Amino acid sequence: MGDVLAVLEPRGGRIRGGSLEVLSAAAETARGLGGEAHALVMAGEGGVEGLEELGRFGASRILLALAEPLAHYHPEGYARVVVHAVGQGSYQAVLFPATSQGKDLAPRVAALLDVPLASDVTGIEVENGGLVVRRPVFSGKLVATVGFLASPALLSLRPNVFPPKEFGASGEVQALEVPGLDPAGWAIRRKGFEASPGTSKDVAEASIVVSGGRGMKGPENWHLLEDLRQALGEEAALGASRAVVDAGWRPHHEQVGQTGKTVAPKLYFALGISGAIQHLAGMRTSQVIVAVNKDPEAPIFQVANYGIVGDVLEVVPRLAEEIRKLKASD
Repeated sequence: MGDVLAVLEPRGGRIRGGSLEVLSAAAETARGLGGEAHALVMAGEGGVEGLEELGRFGASRILLALAEPLAHYHPEGYARVVVHAVGQGSYQAVLFPATSQGKDLAPRVAALLDVPLASDVTGIEVENGGLVVRRPVFSGKLVATVGFLASPALLSLRPNVFPPKEFGASGEVQALEVPGLDPAGWAIRRKGFEASPGTSKDVAEASIVVSGGRGMKGPENWHLLEDLRQALGEEAALGASRAVVDAGWRPHHEQVGQTGKTVAPKLYFALGISGAIQHLAGMRTSQVIVAVNKDPEAPIFQVANYGIVGDVLEVVPRLAEEIRKLKASD
């Protein structure tokens, strides 16, 4: 028997939606291992709302670490808590979301525990009592199958790949007291905390992504993508290619690609994006890809499910118009 620990991320006093994907994946994995899924939540003394929902998504036990130094993410403090939590149980696996925070935290925990880490995982299976996972390699050109010889196995899961499922576990909340949570003794000092600007969803968590490239010709045309995003609804987020971010047209937190964020939405719009391998590495696993480019030989058409050869500045407004018509007729 092997239990599985899911490390969840609160934001604004509530559990982030992507964490429910990690929790339900942990619950399904724990069932295959004959164990239970436990959730670890770290937050400030103000606490976190919605903990009662975690049992519904598979958490038999919720380990709650409340301390003022945990109010905002701190790499050293959070890593200490996870290591302490792992030491309190018999976990065969520890799962993290492959968000910006998870990608920073998981390797730190793996180093402290001296155990293996598989990052950006897109598939988990239980074989002969052990875990076998799948993860993209070589910029998404290949998928590697990875087994583990040491325990616990640490995994970070790519967002939007593991849909949340309901299991109806008990969801018992248990306070986790962690010694040594004194920032004065930590090697890392947090100078401040500043939220990213913008009101749309995080591009890494959105189920629909509207991304623009150099074919948009300038930042003054980005309102066309914003209009399309609004037509698609609240689940859509804006993205951008590296060339656009490097040119200063859009902020870095919108960048999709090898040096930006990895996304796996249900629907991805590549608008005025040629499809360089660095960009494909960040969005190749999207379920449906729609590309618009005036160059019929653009590499993006090799991975697109639907392609339009044309001027993106003319096509995008018509797309937004037709989407609004369809929604109005429902």
